[in-house]
Amino acid sequence: MRISLASDSLDGVAPILISELEGRGHTVVPHGAVSDGRADWAWCCARAARDVAEGVTDQAIVCCWTGTGASIAANKVPGVRAALCVDAETAAGARKWNDANVLAISLRLTSAPLLREILDAWFAGSVSTDEADIANISYISEMEN
Repeated sequence: MRISLASDSLDGVAPILISELEGRGHTVVPHGAVSDGRADWAWCCARAARDVAEGVTDQAIVCCWTGTGASIAANKVPGVRAALCVDAETAAGARKWNDANVLAISLRLTSAPLLREILDAWFAGSVSTDEADIANISYISEMEN
């Protein structure tokens, strides 16, 4: 899978994210502090989200100190459903019930072992086939238009 990765700094787990993703067999498209691009959270996280919306990548992971700004910036891009996940259960639920296609991570709260648990749950997750869940995702898409 092709994954865009954006971080506004090299704090916390940011330095290990590329190796974690590549170790899982993913191709990483880096933005912000993990590349040579603009590292401000709004710019780099929106760029990673646009990659998803434009079909350049399948999913994205966006990071900032709290993860909040990263998720806000990503969610401004039509077609993106970014979820700020601080644990594996939230990541699994975001994939299942929200069909989240962008994972937002807090560089302050996320340890390396917790990151691995979140990534395990995120990539193992599948989208719900329940009609109510599908209707919710459709409604989100309608609101964007």
